[in-house]
Amino acid sequence: MTLVGLALAGAVKARARELGFDRVAIGPAGPPEHGPAFERWLAAGHAATMDYLARGREDRLDPDRLLPGCRSVVAVALVYARDDDDPSWTPVARYARGRDYHDVMRPRLVELGEFIARAAGADVRCRAAVDTSAVLERDLAARAGLGWIGKNTNLLDPSLGSWFFIGVVLTTARLEWDAREPDRCGTCTACLDACPTQAFVGPYALDARRCIAYLTIEHRDDIPEAYREAIGEWVFGCDVCQDVCPWNRKAARAREPAFAPAAPLGPLEALLDLDREGFHARFRGSAMWRAKRSGLRRNAALVLGNRRDRRAVPALRRALGDEDVVVRRAAQWALDRIESGDLE
Repeated sequence: MTLVGLALAGAVKARARELGFDRVAIGPAGPPEHGPAFERWLAAGHAATMDYLARGREDRLDPDRLLPGCRSVVAVALVYARDDDDPSWTPVARYARGRDYHDVMRPRLVELGEFIARAAGADVRCRAAVDTSAVLERDLAARAGLGWIGKNTNLLDPSLGSWFFIGVVLTTARLEWDAREPDRCGTCTACLDACPTQAFVGPYALDARRCIAYLTIEHRDDIPEAYREAIGEWVFGCDVCQDVCPWNRKAARAREPAFAPAAPLGPLEALLDLDREGFHARFRGSAMWRAKRSGLRRNAALVLGNRRDRRAVPALRRALGDEDVVVRRAAQWALDRIESGDLE
């Protein structure tokens, strides 16, 4: 027996909650509303070196290219923020402190898609997508009513804030759609004002070239000197624009144990000394793998320089002989900064 309409939508939502998702909403497929804005963003160079965004442009602008006949989008949220993280993890964005969210979410999204296909009938097809697929998942999730897109470009929900991952299941099934969430940011500009590198060119518009999250994760070369001091304590990612958001003051905390850190991060000097085997053993299966060994060690050197802690000098001096020129230059900048602090 197959389900249709409201009954099917209710069953899909119940199954999503059984799979551990914190919120679920259903909306229409079709070209995302912010497709033209996305194209303007790319044309302005705001994607920096993330060329894959432009390469998958056509797919991102039309879900039907990924799943022909797509009618509905099931959007889910999985909260990741915790209050019990070891303080050594403070330099790492909250989303990256536990297991890689792709490994946690994707199997559940696939299972949800299989449930939809079974419940809706043999002819129904589904496709699961996290942020590695060529979809504008945030845009589709907002249209489904999972939240509204805030001025800091994150998706916001009244009870979850923005501390959650987004996943979607595209499906050819006909499902009842949910109402959209209104934009509740109002006149607040806390996120825009707090950004250390002034990465927001305006409300709802982020220039990745200045964003600490981009610079510490996706950027492979030297971090421009103009932004090194502004990076402050951030070794991987940045949470500033979320930390100051009023909607996150009482946001729900994660129930998913996989997002708890498995062990303390440890001193940054130890990160700087990581060899290839140590990096693989420590960060395989973590979102921090994305920065690669070179990027993580570059970032650690810059943060140590910002701390101006002389106890880091031996590790930084060892890094001057590193095989990677980007790490060497970051270490030299950090040493110069520590030494200049000694002279003040």
